[in-house]
Amino acid sequence: MSRLGNVTYPIVQLSLDLTSLEEAIATAEIAVEAGVDWLEAGTPLLLAEGLHAVEGLRARFPDHPIVADLKTMDGGYLEAEMMAKAGADLVVVMGRAHEATIRRVVDAARDFGIKVMGDNLAADDRVANAKWMESLGVDFIVHHIGFDERGLIKGLSPLDELDEVVRAVSLPVQAVGGLSIEQALECARRGAPLVVVGAPLVIDGAAFKPADGQLFPVLQRICTDIKTVSPKAAPKLI
Repeated sequence: MSRLGNVTYPIVQLSLDLTSLEEAIATAEIAVEAGVDWLEAGTPLLLAEGLHAVEGLRARFPDHPIVADLKTMDGGYLEAEMMAKAGADLVVVMGRAHEATIRRVVDAARDFGIKVMGDNLAADDRVANAKWMESLGVDFIVHHIGFDERGLIKGLSPLDELDEVVRAVSLPVQAVGGLSIEQALECARRGAPLVVVGAPLVIDGAAFKPADGQLFPVLQRICTDIKTVSPKAAPKLI
């Protein structure tokens, strides 16, 4: 797919964890102007707007890769197919899903020319789970500490075990879960240069609204700072 044909790292991805497509497009416009590379139709947006979320983002941003954060657990082929036909370039399948589901998402991705991100959220062993998903054919690993998990267990960070995950797989890795600007930079330094920003930096994770009215300078700073980072190891190109 041409939008993913010449990926250069680091990549900045904005997680649009909002519940209104109108608000998501307005936020994405600011993000693109600030230098964001990839746009994510977040799970709340997909729940609220369905396929229209991806279709709307694709219509407005024809040249930007779009991630559909489905968090697929079953029905893998159909979900991936639907998102691909709506305009998504990447879909997310959960590492806690059955092997058959992950394989079917990968099958659909190959059939429809998109990529698969395998998410290790809540895995008993996140490192082993990342390796297993790689063996099943996913294209990226998402090392993820969930919103509820971080709320229950204070101090958790996606930087935990990040080095081990990066060493365990040969795929590009993304760390997700409440990153500060400095933590986002640290992810890129540690060899996980698919950097996602969202709550709490630019999205209010409790209200599912943009965090404040100063999105452009915040996002511009994030993009500028991250793109000056030289990863310790170049990730495999897709």
